[in-house]
Parts: sequence; structure tokens; C-alpha cells
Amino acid sequence: MSDLDNFDDLAPFTKLVGGGRRKEWTGAVVNPPVWRASTHLYENTAALAEGPRRNEDGRFFYGRRGAPTQWALCEALTKIEPGAYGTVIYPSGVAAIAGVMLALLRPGDVVLITDNAYDPTRSMGTGMLADFGIETRFYDPLNIPAYEDLFCERTRAVLIEAPGSLSMEVCDVPELARIARAKGAVSVLDNTWASPLGFAGLEKGVDVTVMALTKHVGGHSDLMMGSASAGEELYEKLRKRAQDLGIVVSPDDAALALRGLRTLGVRLRQEAESALTIARWLEARPEVAQVLCPMLPGSPGHDIWTRDFTGGCGLFSFVFNGGTMADRNRFIDALNLFAIGYSWGGFESLVVPIEPTRHREIMPWPPGQHEASDHYGVRLAVGLEDTDDLIADLEQALAAMKWTGAAT
Repeated sequence: MSDLDNFDDLAPFTKLVGGGRRKEWTGAVVNPPVWRASTHLYENTAALAEGPRRNEDGRFFYGRRGAPTQWALCEALTKIEPGAYGTVIYPSGVAAIAGVMLALLRPGDVVLITDNAYDPTRSMGTGMLADFGIETRFYDPLNIPAYEDLFCERTRAVLIEAPGSLSMEVCDVPELARIARAKGAVSVLDNTWASPLGFAGLEKGVDVTVMALTKHVGGHSDLMMGSASAGEELYEKLRKRAQDLGIVVSPDDAALALRGLRTLGVRLRQEAESALTIARWLEARPEVAQVLCPMLPGSPGHDIWTRDFTGGCGLFSFVFNGGTMADRNRFIDALNLFAIGYSWGGFESLVVPIEPTRHREIMPWPPGQHEASDHYGVRLAVGLEDTDDLIADLEQALAAMKWTGAAT
């Protein structure tokens, strides 16, 4: 289907269905078969000599560079990312971030990482990158002047996450990316929450977009994978560094990701709709002080979300109105349909306690507070269950918590 002359002009949902389905990769079946192969064979020594000279998807060389199953996934991901020349896939979302950082940075460079980033991303900045002589500076993405002041002649990259991990702040991604480019730095966006369907990062001025395909793209909680998409120059740099590191994704996992990709649009739409319904319900509960859902009017960052985003997902957080850690944990333990577990973006609903102050240096918790507080938070990943059933589960868990009112 992706052989159509007008494929790039089709709507995003249509691209999800048809991306990567070249006839030479699928043959007479719907999906690209799973090509399990370490060794690619050549017709003669002339073809063997030609192999290393052409480094591109679609050309057989050796299993580490992939085969039709992986190539189909990369092409499909590229097709749904407006402005992308190519996509590199990695064994996990963290591997994707690490691969991008190692492609862009050298000893002595400075990288700016948003203070509300995913904790493994923060740990990468203070750990692995520091070991390589790369300096990390954390910034508040909501304080544009302070962010701009952090740049120096050694700043080479900026990592943005929108919304912020756990606390869901929505920053002005186009402005952060514009400033980075004006300062000579490359901007990298972790776009796992919205995906290109909800936020077209490259079109908005970002240089590299990263996703944990483990989440929404996989969609079934049965694979680990990440991706990075970029324009031609940066894509070639990312591809070369990934190959230098020996990074490869198994064809079986690539096939699972392709399967999930086909239904990504309808799953995101349903999960976002359910999440917004639940967020509105929680907003009216006396036990809840603040709902942190960018799609919810009045939630921090909603105005920017409305301006820049075209969709969302089922992941959001909320803060209890007083109480203790034991109260919060009693609520979580009483849930039945929301299972306790990390990750999100699968078909099932999940819940975890959150304590953002343990994972940041600058930004306050809860959002908007001038000083860090002891308000206890919960992150919900809303899946595909019936919304009324999920609300009933939350209601019985709130009752089991035995909340007695806000702390005085």
C-alpha cells in the first residue's frame, strides 16, 4: 500500500494502516513476514564488494542492519512523522535516548535536560554522560528566560519532554526548539505521550523526535523498543552511531510493533476520551486537590496544549487533597481494574504512586506551588476498559481510603 504515488498526501490514520507495506516486502500477504536472519547472501563477489558502499534500509547487507520486517517498521514510523527523512529503531525507549545523545555529544559538550524528564533520562545525564565528560544542566521548561541563560558556547543539545514526566506540565516546545537552534544546539523531544498523531514535533521546529515504542505503538505490553526520527543529516548521524554501537531490534519485536502501529490511532482516541472523562470526574471529588491532565480545561498547560497539540492519550496524574502516604497507598491497593505497574500505553489500565520531588532539582511539586509540599500524587494510565467500570473502581478505592478531609 505504501507504494501508492500519493501516499504522503493521505491522512494519518490511513498512513498507519499502509505504512511500510511495500510489495517487495509483503509479497502476496498483508503484513511483512518475519525475516529472521543474521546472514544475507550475495550472488557473487562483485555484489559482495558493493554491499558496504550502500548503507540504507531496503538493501541487504548483514542482519545487524535489518531486513524487510525492521525496514517496514522504520518506514511506517517515518511516514507518520511529518518532516522526517528516516527513523532508527532501538531495543528500548531509554536506548533510543542514549543512542541519540551519544550521536550528538562529545566530551566537553553541555546538554540541557528538562527538570521534569523521565527519571532514566535524568540518570543518564548525571551518570553515563558525565562519565563521558559531558556536562548536564537541568532547566525549568516553563521559565524561558532562565532556560536561555543556561546556554554557553559548549551547549550542543537540548532534551525536551512534553508533557513532563509524572507532573504533566506542558511547555512551549516550539519556542524552546527555536531558541536551541538560534544558539547552535540540536533539540530532541521525547514525544512518547502524544506521538506524531498528537504533536508533529519536527514540523513544530524540533530536530529529533524520540518515542518509547514500548508504550502506545506496541500497545499490548509485550515488547520493548524505541525510535528516533529526524531530517536527512541528523538521521544519517543517528543511524551511523547506532550501527557503531551494534544496536539492532529483533524482527519478531518489529513485527509486534507493526501490528500495534496499525491500531494506534483508534486506541489513542479511545484512551484519551476515557481519560478526559475520568479526569473530569476526579476534578469534582473532594479527596482530589488537583488533576494534572493537559487535555482538561483549567489544568496546568492546557492553553499551550490546545494551541500546539491535536491529540492526547490516557496518561495523567492527580494530587490528593491532604492525607498521608499511607492513605494514598491504601487507595492504590484497593483498586481492582487499575493494576499496579510501570509503563503505560497498553490496552490495560495501570496505576503507580508518584513523588516527583525525588526526581528533580528546580521545578516545584505540585505544579504551581512555590515550595515543594507533601501532597501525594497518583499516576493513572487509562486503558481500553469501559469508562464507567473504571470510575466505579476509583470510587470504591476512594471509599476504602477512608479520607477524612484536607490536612489543616
